[in-house]
Order: sequence, then C-alpha cells, then structure tokens
Amino acid sequence: MHLITLIFFLIIAGSSSCRSQADVQATDIQVGAASPQEYLPLLQNKKVALVVNHTSLINDTHLVDSLLSSGVNVTQIFAPEHGFRGEAAAGETINSSVDTKTGLPIVSLYGKNKKPLPEQLHNVDIVVFDIQDVGARFYTYISTMHYVMEACAEQGKSLLILDRPNPNGHYVDGPILQPELQSFVGMHPIPVVHGLTIGELAHMINGEGWLANRVQCDVTVIKAKNYTHQDSYHLPVRPSPNLPNDQAINLYPSLCLFEGTVASLGRGTPFPFQVVGYPDPSLATALAGKPDVADTISFIPKDMPGVAMNPPQEGKRCYGLDLRNEERLNRISLQYVMDFYVQAKKAGVQDFFNNFFNTLAGTKELRKQIEAGLSEEEIRKSWEEGLNQYKRMRKKYLLYEDFE
Repeated sequence: MHLITLIFFLIIAGSSSCRSQADVQATDIQVGAASPQEYLPLLQNKKVALVVNHTSLINDTHLVDSLLSSGVNVTQIFAPEHGFRGEAAAGETINSSVDTKTGLPIVSLYGKNKKPLPEQLHNVDIVVFDIQDVGARFYTYISTMHYVMEACAEQGKSLLILDRPNPNGHYVDGPILQPELQSFVGMHPIPVVHGLTIGELAHMINGEGWLANRVQCDVTVIKAKNYTHQDSYHLPVRPSPNLPNDQAINLYPSLCLFEGTVASLGRGTPFPFQVVGYPDPSLATALAGKPDVADTISFIPKDMPGVAMNPPQEGKRCYGLDLRNEERLNRISLQYVMDFYVQAKKAGVQDFFNNFFNTLAGTKELRKQIEAGLSEEEIRKSWEEGLNQYKRMRKKYLLYEDFE
C-alpha cells in the first residue's frame, strides 16, 4: 500500500472513531470518496483542482482536508451554486475568494463564470468532482458538472468523479426536456427525475455527445460501494440550504414546479419543500375538503440569510398543504400543483403560473395540459414515448444494479 493511501485511511478511521457500533452497521453504503486506494494513485505527482462543496465529506472529514493531509498537491477549489461551504441561498451571487482554513483560491462556477476558463485550468493536471446530487434535472450541480466536463475536454485535462448515491435514484419520471428550453436548470434531454448517479450521468453526457462540438471528456468514475438503485439513501448533510432533510429531497422533484407559480414552497420557514401555500385562507379550506389531500397548514415566509433571500410571499401568512408526513414517492406527483391551480383559480388568483414554470418543466405542454383540465394520467400518457426511449438509453450507462 502506498504511504499516501495509508495516511488517508488513518484519517478516515479517525473521523469515524467516535461513532457508535449501531451507526457503523447502518452505514453499509460507501461513497466513492471513501475508497482512496482506488484514486489516490491517480493523483500522485499531479496538480489537482477540486470541484467540491460542503457535501464532499468522508464521514466527518472534508475531502479537501483529507487530500491535503495525504500530501496531494491541491492547487485550487471550484465552487458550485451555494458556494464552497454551502452557505449561500438559491440564486445568491457567489464570488471567487480564498478559503481561510487552507489558503486555497476558490473559483466560483455560479453566476457569470459557470464554466472554468482556460487560464483557470492552466496550472492543473486533473480535476476531481465530488458533490452530492439529488437526482432532479433542475438541480444545478449536474449543470456545473456538464460545464466542467466540457472545459476539461477542451483543455485536455482528465476528470475524476467520486460517485455518490442518488437519493431519488429509485425511479425515472417526468417529461423529457425540449431543446428550446435548455437552461442552467435543464442542460440535457432527460426527464425531470433521471434515475442516475452523477457518475452514470457523466458517462451518458459523453456517450450521447452532449458536450459542445461533441467533444469527449476523459472521465474516470470511482463507484460507490454497496449501492443499488433500489436503495433508500439518507444524506448525512443537507445538499443545499433549502433541502434540509430526507422528506424535502423526496418531495423536491414534485414541488419544485411550484417555483414557476405564485405559491410559496416554504422558503424562509423551517420546512422548505415540505409545504405549499398562498396568502388566501379559502385555499386551505377548499383543499381540506378533498378526500385525498394532505394536511393543511398556515405559515409566514421570512428572510433567512444564507437560506432564503427575499422568499416568495415574504411576510405574508400563507395557507395550503402540509406534506411533511407524505410517504416516499416512486413517481412525480402532479396532483399537488394541479389541485392547487384549480383551487387558486376558483379563489380568483390571477396569473398563477409564470414563465419559469415552462423552464422547470422542460416543456411548454405541461402548463397547457394543466390549464386545460387534463387528468394526471392523461398527462402521463403524453410522456410515455419519450420516457421509454430514455429508459432504453439509460440502461447503457448504469454502473449499479437497477430498480427494475
């Protein structure tokens, strides 16, 4: 065993020594970063850049600290949306800076500079990507990965991906992105829930020629251990400020569509992405009358630095759905937004949808279908052909046992 690998193992062991035996037994799934014997030899005598954030942990130790302690020559850090420490609210400007703990330069990949510039990769031999994803097309960490892949391919740099399980990797669902609606919250012609780890998606991006000019990125993926797409995976740390727990992550693919409406998703409350509301008490009354509806709730969104910056309906009492006790979903639930739209319309709410709804949905058809009063199953039928084609393509890139 290389000395550098041995040191790394000692660091990992030290970070987990205080955990109980029950904790250790419950942690069967092992992230790619926890297999240093597989990737440290690839980093020896190399100038290494890291694309990481607060989720880049091996037990309780950050990957940056582990690599530096092992003598790896880390030259800089690239940070995605929410920043290196994950303390910035959604959409908040992230500036390049210096990490006070390590002294390493931090280059922001959110804002105007979403793709590493040639000069930012000049003093780099290999880039390591290690960020926790949640499996939804509009979650921007995979968009950052796309641009990193593209930059590496263009500049002749290798990319090493330390894979992590997908907490929503147990199903595939939603409309396929239409090319004319491509954006930073939708880079690829995939469904809303793509059912892939970031490592699998990287292989798909390469294999389908989705990078600019169909360039190919030299990608190596260090797989997660003991993971299958059938597994339920608990994230040890919130992946972003407004996904604080497993339930928010579970509901995220279904509820994020509300970002394209006048409703509040609980940003600026203790339970973001677990409630939906609007400042009209008649909505809660009407929704509560439906036999299949969840509990109702009222809440007041407030500005919360680093979590919710000027949240929708700030300072107003909102009334609506409490979804904190909903069961784990195995498909996107359109009923939430469909029911809410119907009751909001009855309450006289004008312009319920905004233009961002189509961008999130990745299609112009969904909004039209909801406004036309189609049932959820009728809408789903319109997705079938695209989803079946995607599922066949997806099979080619799987690194883990599938859910089917």
